[in-house]
Amino acid sequence: MTVGEMLVATVPMARTLNLEFLETTAERAVVRLPDQADYHNHIGGPHAGAMFTLAESASGAIVIAAFGDQMSRAVPLAVKAEIGYKKLAKGVVTATATLGRPVTDVIAELDEGKRPEFPVAIEIRRADGAVTGEMTVVWTLRPNA
Repeated sequence: MTVGEMLVATVPMARTLNLEFLETTAERAVVRLPDQADYHNHIGGPHAGAMFTLAESASGAIVIAAFGDQMSRAVPLAVKAEIGYKKLAKGVVTATATLGRPVTDVIAELDEGKRPEFPVAIEIRRADGAVTGEMTVVWTLRPNA
């Protein structure tokens, strides 16, 4: 099962919004939100909450792809998130997530008994390539007790 398939199977919001996990690696996660009238806002584009969920889901996908092998000893948790809506989004939108720190550095902190934090940057783009939103989610790996 791929990371995307696992997320669709276990995260109800991913299923509800019909998110499509196009790429899920430790280097990059790409997730698409189809154009669905049920999730439009008052101006006919994707609702801000749907775009937040899209971007947060992309961040979670890259975290699982990068640190899934650490889950026996630590739980990934989102610490905080900030989003900026830059341009009008219409139609299909795609979120691309990238890690803000090297995986090896984060694991080294975990090995030292620390609770590492690391940012994930996400860009949301519409079909013509224009960036409609930018989000940063700070994640942690909480060591198991």
